[in-house]
Amino acid sequence: MNWSGMFFQDWQGIVRTVIVGLLAYTALVLFLRISGKRTLAKLNAFDLVVTVALGSTLSAVLLQESVALAEGAVALALLILAQYGVTYVSVRSEAFAAAVRSEPALLARDGAFCPGAMRRERITEAEMLSAVRAGGASGIGAVSSVILESDGTLSVILRG
Repeated sequence: MNWSGMFFQDWQGIVRTVIVGLLAYTALVLFLRISGKRTLAKLNAFDLVVTVALGSTLSAVLLQESVALAEGAVALALLILAQYGVTYVSVRSEAFAAAVRSEPALLARDGAFCPGAMRRERITEAEMLSAVRAGGASGIGAVSSVILESDGTLSVILRG
């Protein structure tokens, strides 16, 4: 068994990875700058999928010699363009936005948990209380409402 091939194959592969990696990374940063701040905003479910796909594509360009830099750059641009298209249509169509984005959910109101909403959103009382403390309240009784935002964060609104 040839153990050395597991750790090092040849310099050509390493040089290719460095050159293609730097160029692919530069292309990705350029595309993200062109696409605007929305691409780098807090992640909701759709944004997370696009981010994972971008990382997977960058990885494929870096490590698979069968994927040319030009093909990878086109794939990265396509993913960012699709993200831009979805956000563009979402801003202009409430029905489309509802189909691709999650809505905020009210998890506590007037100092009391909303157990049905918490079950639907798979949030425990311990997670809620942690968010309440982080929001500056001593307990759920001091809270006007707790909202699970579409990006997964918990917003705590304190009483008067």
